[in-house]
Amino acid sequence: MNFTQLCNSVFNKCIADYHVTDHVDAPVKNPYEPNTIEYFLYLKNWIDTVQWHLEDIIRDPDIKPEEALAIKRRIDKSNQDRTDLVEQIDSYMLDKYKTVKVSENATINTESPAWAIDRLSILALKIYHMQIEADRKDAAPEHTCSCKRKLEVLLTQRQDLSLAIDQLLEDIAAGRKYMKTYKQMKMYNDPALNPVLYTK
Repeated sequence: MNFTQLCNSVFNKCIADYHVTDHVDAPVKNPYEPNTIEYFLYLKNWIDTVQWHLEDIIRDPDIKPEEALAIKRRIDKSNQDRTDLVEQIDSYMLDKYKTVKVSENATINTESPAWAIDRLSILALKIYHMQIEADRKDAAPEHTCSCKRKLEVLLTQRQDLSLAIDQLLEDIAAGRKYMKTYKQMKMYNDPALNPVLYTK
């Protein structure tokens, strides 16, 4: 099993586990050993899955304003947790490849491995939910056909992204590419950098 096969397997398990209760307040029960890559991948996808459903809930046209605000604040926190975990996965990767001798003509990638993994996690959710829409018995034939076409595109996208991630990690392991990460400097979450907060 290569790395993205592992990722997709963990993501699919996490999504299936979440949908046992299908509730945004269900506690995460990570089955993997703490501080392993599987543990981080499962937790990453759990955050994404809960946020996916929060995004659905907040779009209810009949939602009460105070409930919508509470969910918006929860989504904001989820985004920060997601970013923190992406950085944790990149730290794991940096440590894994720290002894690699980097070639003199090595190049840097447009994004770090963990941000590509982040996209793979979201893609797993898109595929899961598009499959549900494609299989709906109460939907119009036009809806079913449209969703099946979209599902084919998503599956191809996962195949391509998985290949690209595996190739990137092979290049890093061989010293042909090198990792460089930048901490996400989200100013609106920082009371010292958000003028709405520091001027109060």
